[in-house]
This record gives sequence, C-alpha cells and structure tokens, in this order.
Amino acid sequence: MFQYRTDKSALTRALTLGEVVFHCVVRSVRAKHNNAFFALGQNIMQAVMFLAFFYFMLTFMGTRSAAIRGDFLLYLMSGVFLFMTHTKTVAAVVGAEGPSSPMMQHAPMNTTIAIVSAAVATLYVQTLSMVIILFIYHVAWTPIHIEEPVPAYGMLLLSWVSGAAIGLLLYVIKPWMPGVIGIISSIYQRSNMLFSGKMVLANSLPGYWLPMFIWNPLFHTIDQARGFIFINYNPKNTWWEYTAWLALVFVVLGLMGEFYTRRTASLSWSARR
Repeated sequence: MFQYRTDKSALTRALTLGEVVFHCVVRSVRAKHNNAFFALGQNIMQAVMFLAFFYFMLTFMGTRSAAIRGDFLLYLMSGVFLFMTHTKTVAAVVGAEGPSSPMMQHAPMNTTIAIVSAAVATLYVQTLSMVIILFIYHVAWTPIHIEEPVPAYGMLLLSWVSGAAIGLLLYVIKPWMPGVIGIISSIYQRSNMLFSGKMVLANSLPGYWLPMFIWNPLFHTIDQARGFIFINYNPKNTWWEYTAWLALVFVVLGLMGEFYTRRTASLSWSARR
C-alpha cells in the first residue's frame, strides 16, 4: 500500500523500458500461436503463397520478359517482402492496445510501449522470414546475388518505419472514430495490393499511370530497393527521401495526437461506442 519513491538513473530506466518492450514483443509474436515457431511458419507460408501466386500469374500473362533482367524470383521477393512488412506493420500498430485497455492498468505499461512492441515484433518476424526464405532459395535452387545488400535492407527498414508512422496516425484517431479508421485502414492495405508497385517497375510505367502509384510511399521504397538489388536497374521516377519525409511528418503528428489522446482517454469510451 505504501511505497517509497526511488529515483532511478537514466540507464536504469532505459534497461527497465527495454525489458518491458522485450516481453511485449514476445507476447505480440505469440499472439497468433502459443508456439513462436508456428507463428513464424505461418508468416513464411503466407509469403511463399504470395510468391507462388504472382509467379504463376505473371508467367501465365506472359509479362515475365517485362521484369528486370536477372533473377525473376528475386524480383518478386523484393516486392513481396517489403509489401508484407509495410502492410503488416500498419495493421499491427493500428491494432495495438489503446489507452483504455486493461493492460494499461499494469505499471510500467503504457501506450508507447504497446506501439513500439507491436512494430518491433512485426519487423522481427518479417526479417526472420525473409532470411529463411532467401537462405533456402540460395541453397536449394540457385545462388542469389544482391548488388548492395545493406541499402536494400535499408529500404525494407524504411518500409517498416513508414508503415509504423501511418499506423501511428491511424492509431491516435481510432479512439475518436473507431469505425471510420477501421474502414480507412482496410482500404489502405487493400489498395497496396494494386498500387504498391510490387509487380511493376516505375521506369516502365506509362506517364498517365504514374500518378496512380507515385503517392504511395511503399511504391518508392520497393522501386528503390530493386535499384540496390539489381545492377542493371536505375530508378528514375521514385525517391526514398519522399518516404522518409512522409514518415517523419506522420510520426510527429502521431506523437502529438497520442499525447493528447492518452490524457483524454476514458474507460467509458468503450461503453459508449
């Protein structure tokens, strides 16, 4: 009942925060299945199904020749991996526990930890799935060569950051308009199936089609990633800086909104809505 307040150093507070985030990340990874290996396997199978679907569809349509000269499956992977990382991060952050969640009654849990753990858990699962799939493909089928692996992975991180930023902005509006935000989040994730550019190249798009894709931050990171992966592709119509600045603006707006929503939130919101 009575507790003595002890002042902790910055290092102690950072270690405590890191420990809480770690446990929340583990909880997020195990949310879909009690066994973390099964949760990872489900994500790998989903990625493989995406790759198989696009492979047979593009082969059937006869558009394989329009892809980059090089490994066709690596071309598909570059789009699918970034697409899954971005969209799953948006969904995870939007679905993170809000300020009126029962979990917030347990100190030192707060909404910032919930958001960070949801985003980090998604990055962990997607990165591990990507490494496993690339390793199996490299060993079992054909050796792969990525021209600039570090900047290419940087584009995946930028896709993750932009997904977290968009998810954060939707997350802070969700308590005020839960039904509307659910629809907007679903529409955005579905639109990325068509306008993310995972099956097309920005350099080969006609001028009248480009405006339908250029607004999408994921379109820029996927196209830039292919420029780092393949030696014979030089992106001319996309810029990774666009995604970076958009993510920064959304993060600032999201943090401002999260601070206000956290102070205004009430347990009665869920009863009213």
